Parts: sequence; structure tokens; C-alpha cells
Amino acid sequence: MPDLIYEITFEKLTYGGEAMGRLPDGRAVFVPFGLPREKVKVRLTEEKKGFARGELIEILESSPERIKPKCIHFAVCGGCHYQNLAYQNQLKAKTEILIDQLKRIGKIENPPVKPIVPSDHEWNYRNHVQFHLTADGKLGFVDAQNRFIVPVTECHLPDMGIQSLWHDLDFESKDEVDRVALRSGADEELMVVLESETPEMPELEIEADVSVVHLYAGHSAVIAGQNYLTAKILDQEFHVSAGSFFQVNTNMAEKMAKHLLTELPVSSATVLLDVYCGAGLFSKFFAPKCRRVIGVESSESACEDFAINLDEFDNVDLYEGAAEEILPGLAGKLQGEIYMLVDPPRAGIERHALDAIIQIQPRTLAYVSCDPATLARDAARLLAAGYKLKQVTPFDLFPHTYHIETISIFER
Repeated sequence: MPDLIYEITFEKLTYGGEAMGRLPDGRAVFVPFGLPREKVKVRLTEEKKGFARGELIEILESSPERIKPKCIHFAVCGGCHYQNLAYQNQLKAKTEILIDQLKRIGKIENPPVKPIVPSDHEWNYRNHVQFHLTADGKLGFVDAQNRFIVPVTECHLPDMGIQSLWHDLDFESKDEVDRVALRSGADEELMVVLESETPEMPELEIEADVSVVHLYAGHSAVIAGQNYLTAKILDQEFHVSAGSFFQVNTNMAEKMAKHLLTELPVSSATVLLDVYCGAGLFSKFFAPKCRRVIGVESSESACEDFAINLDEFDNVDLYEGAAEEILPGLAGKLQGEIYMLVDPPRAGIERHALDAIIQIQPRTLAYVSCDPATLARDAARLLAAGYKLKQVTPFDLFPHTYHIETISIFER
């Protein structure tokens, strides 16, 4: 593609961390690291029939809201999107984007969006971070244009335990591993997770007292220490295996759990379906309050963690499998006061799983979402099936990034 450079003015921020402007022919163009009302020069990197993407090459008129980013890698590394905005302005932008997605995709005229819950920590909040390796074995992240790995010498998002560890890791080349994840748990526990395609054990010299686990082709091998960490949420301990998902912002996970306990009016007569239940983060708080809790989860390691974390309760069942395979079999078989909690991946609720949810007819459905676009899509189907959207509460689990976590409450 020849260099196509245009002068444009950005109109707004859009979901995905980009600013949107318009080309002379009227097409929308999406560009990372721009801010609304800035006049800029952009170079097109991708052209489609109805829109284009570009990169920012010069700011001609800067936004008064633009600030100096904290990290030297900002605008090259693709990990952060909003370090050029003060934190309060990030929260405002995310709320506006969420409302726009619910209106435009979900066709919800006045979305009942509550004030966003800010993160307790603007920096150093992540208990889990994943690096890629450069050709010479340096830790890095994928660049903003998704073309190559940027070696990084600083990152202000991992918590202080991970900060103390990652600079000491050294690899001879990227041939040893595909990805390196660092995780921290309660009581200063640290874990290095080496991910590769082959069972050949990667070599890693490290003097710190940490667990090292090798994940490959669905298998897990302990190189040092143990294959799990202990996470602590609201004074409850959770066994989390190396291959299992767990919320990466511990303080915000506590706020989400408190919110769900307040907004899901369960009782000793309730049957609660916890779909995409993971290691049992939310089930553990609801099990003492409900007649029965049923977990549904497809990840084998998360199911093993769930069984350990909920072992003390006799009123808990777990189905291992995809939601779209398990839920249709439960439709019509559950008696009494049925409530449901869903926490799907970014793709949202699979279509057949959503059909089954509508068949099961939970009285109240709490939907934990990490993607407002798929939330809006699924909300439209739930509303068409007779549910009312009572509220949407955004939680800022990921400051300086475009990610927006929400908890929505639907009532039949």
C-alpha cells in the first residue's frame, strides 16, 4: 500500500482503544493513541470498503486533556491505550463507550448504566502478566500494530511482587518457550509459567524462591515449587492452578463479589447456576446462602480448582463441559427459585447456551462481562425473550487499557 497520509480531526474514542475520525470520502478511520478533538496527520495501514485503520504520525493540534504517559514504551507497545489521559478522564471515556455500545449494538434506548467503580490502584494492580519473547530471548509485548514483539524495560501494570521478579528472568532465545506468564498470590507467592508446544523442558536459571511450571499441549509439569498459587479474596482462600483463569485485579475482584452478593437476592430456597464458573470465585460466596449451587465450566484445571475450593460444601455440584453442551440438559429439570450467574469469555454467551438460558428461565440473571460489544448483543436477545435490564455497573479492572468489565442484572 502506498503511503496514504491525511489530515483529520478525531471525533471520539471507540471500543478497542482507538480514536475515530473521518477521511475526506466520509469513511470512518480508527487510529490508536489519539484523543477527541485533536487535529492530526495519520497514515493508513488498512483499508476496507466502509472504514480504514491508521497510525498517528503527527499531532497538529493537541487535546487539552492530553498528558505525558508514565511509561517510555507507551504508543509503541500495544498493552496500554490511555496513558495519555488522566485517570478520571479514562473512567469518563469508558462509561461513554459502554453506553454507546449498549445503544448501538443492543438497541437499548436509555441503558441503566451506574457510575463506574474505579480501581483502588491506578498502577501496579495486575497479579498476572503474560510476556512474549523476542528472537534473542528478551521479554516483551506485542506492538500496537500487532506486527512484532517489543522488548520492554519497564511496565507499570504488574504488582510489586511481579515487578521484583521479571527483570531477573533470562532466556537464550525464543526457541525455548512461546510465552512466559508471571503470577502472584497471597503471602508473596510467585509463579513463573512457561508455555510451549512441546514437552521438552525449557531451561531457566532463577535464584528467587518461586514456583516454575511448564504448560504444553494441555499438560502441566512442575519444574520447581508447586503447580498452584493461593489467592485471597474477602478473607477466603482460593487454590488457583497454573493453567486456570482468575481475576487479575485482586482488589476489584473483591468489589465485584460484594456487588453480586448485594444485587443477587438469593435465599436458602435458591438454586444458583454459576455458568463459566472458573475456579469458583463467586460460587464460594454464594454456597452458604443457597439451597444448591451448580457450577458449569469447560477448563479441566479450573474444574479441579473448583472442586478443591468448594470441597467444604455439600450443596454444590459441578458439570465439566461447554455451557452450550451442559445447559440444554438442565432445562426443565431444575425446580424452585432459580437464579443464574454467567461470566463468559470475551466472545460472550454462545448462541445455543443463551437459548438454553432462556429456556431455563432464571428469575434473575447476573451477567459478568469483559466485552461491552458481546454484552450488548446478548442483552438484546435477553430483552427480546422477556427480560428487563435492571442495571449495568462498570468496574475498572484494567486502568490505562480499553478493557471494560461490567456486571449487569437482568430480571424476568
